[in-house]
Amino acid sequence: MSQIDNIFIQVRARLRSEGIKLWEEPYYSEDLGSIEAAMENLAAKYSDYFGIASDHCKCVLTELQDNALRKLAARQEFSVTGMATFKVRRIDNRGGTTTMLDIKCDLNSLGSDLQAAIADKLKLPDANHVKCIAGGKMVASNVTLSAQQLKNNQQLIVIVGQADNRNGALYERINRIKKDVETVVSSDNQMMEMEDQNGSPVFLPPAENRALLMGLGFCEKARAAMQREDYEEALLLLLEADERFATCNSQFLESVDNYALLNLDIVWCYLCLKNVTQLPDADRRLGICEKSFKRSYGEGFKRLYSLKGKACPERALIMRLHLLQGVVLFHQNRRDEAFERFEQASALLGELKVNEHDLTTLMEMGFELSESRLALRSCSGSRDVGQAIQFIQERRQQLKNARKQSKAERSMQRKYNRSKNKDCDWVNPRSICTLTEMGFDRRLAKLALQRSNNDVPQAVELLQTQFDDLVSALPRTSVSADDDQLKHLLHLGFEETAVRAALESTHNDVERAIEFLLRSFQTEEELKETMDRIRNLSIQENEPSTSSSSLSSMSPLLSPIMNSVLRQAQEEIDAMQAYQRFNSDINQNDQDYLDLPLVLEEQLLAEYRHLLEQ
Repeated sequence: MSQIDNIFIQVRARLRSEGIKLWEEPYYSEDLGSIEAAMENLAAKYSDYFGIASDHCKCVLTELQDNALRKLAARQEFSVTGMATFKVRRIDNRGGTTTMLDIKCDLNSLGSDLQAAIADKLKLPDANHVKCIAGGKMVASNVTLSAQQLKNNQQLIVIVGQADNRNGALYERINRIKKDVETVVSSDNQMMEMEDQNGSPVFLPPAENRALLMGLGFCEKARAAMQREDYEEALLLLLEADERFATCNSQFLESVDNYALLNLDIVWCYLCLKNVTQLPDADRRLGICEKSFKRSYGEGFKRLYSLKGKACPERALIMRLHLLQGVVLFHQNRRDEAFERFEQASALLGELKVNEHDLTTLMEMGFELSESRLALRSCSGSRDVGQAIQFIQERRQQLKNARKQSKAERSMQRKYNRSKNKDCDWVNPRSICTLTEMGFDRRLAKLALQRSNNDVPQAVELLQTQFDDLVSALPRTSVSADDDQLKHLLHLGFEETAVRAALESTHNDVERAIEFLLRSFQTEEELKETMDRIRNLSIQENEPSTSSSSLSSMSPLLSPIMNSVLRQAQEEIDAMQAYQRFNSDINQNDQDYLDLPLVLEEQLLAEYRHLLEQ
């Protein structure tokens, strides 16, 4: 931020406090335009008041006057024609440049019309590559601007997904990430699972689980983009995550800190993109973050400190929160309050600094950068590297134990809860384990939980009072594999033991049996070999001169099964490839979100504290 921006903030606030309107007399006349003498006198007055050069004051006052006149003209045009004017700020993160545009568009137009108008002004060939952000939300292309509550004279951010030599077009990358996240989350192999901070699984009904996993997936990819300092991509992904979180149960979101971190990261991207046009949204999001932290960590973070000690790594998040709050207060010209926040951020920054020699020592011993830095911060009261090593080992063991203890619950989740299930069919695997530990039959426990909407005490009552009814409602316990389906699947090359188990466990549902069989394959190569084998069989089936009589007799029933295997195998391969792409730049440390290097934070803190002193 420049000194001239600092002057803008102070002069604008002073004009408001004194009730001075630069678009009215004595500073402006419709007949004469800007009245130089009055403007120069005001500049001289403010020069003395702020202790800054008179020509700087005059420059700022003139620009503020021009901005006010443009807004007034836009307001008049809107009242007459209904044509809204938007102040559009195009950000080029890589080039470090910003372009300001005035774009006119009817509020009854679709978002795509606004995109087209911006693309035309920027001389871009494809309007689909234009992403507009208004009030902290992406402008939807298929909804009218008025329905999205856009207003005349509103300020927008525009990010253009043009191609670059390193990563291709931003537009294509975002679409690929969205498709990959959706594929991974939708896979019945449950490639993504939620865990709490201690490594225990989190179980939710399918619709909410899907929305939250999608949101968390976008957050992970956004964090990877932020580490590359690609804040345009990060912001777009975070806003995608915000849309997914908006569909989740508000009480659940209030009980975890993921939504707080999302809002914190969005404001961080605003700052790194040097965008102050979204200041109201930044203020709102930081308020959400602070309230969430208070619920999770206690007033003044007392609960957090009592549980984890004052050296806990969560202090990095608190430091960033204080810094961003200070920045917002600074731009609101609430300088004393901004100073207090910057002081709090500075104190935490000092506590969070780690000794570079100790960090290098841990990394040379084979520990990852992320876990090494977190360990040193968690042991900040000591310079003993051995204590940091002990912290890392204890943390690893804690996660290992939690995952081992939850093995039965995770197994139940995979067995009973598929991604395509409806919420009414969902059972909480933790509740099934609770009931089986109480001595109830697993299948009866599942049925009772479905009937009681996962209410454990009510399920217990059903098991005790309606036992016979529950037993009679169970499907037949043993089902023999259908001979025809068994022959078909054996002919496709699957092993007999696996085929029998698949058909019997799915009650001869061939689609689910194929899914069961394919899930045992661990690699793409195994799936591709299966597909090649079945394609070769299909070719033989369609060549009567080479096909056997037994194969020909099976053909009418075999062909649909072949197609199902090929389709499901391709879906599995697509999911594996999507997961590999998704995981390619994700830090595997479960506490990666706490590992903020704080280098840029330190630079920004110094910059804003310097501006406060001027």
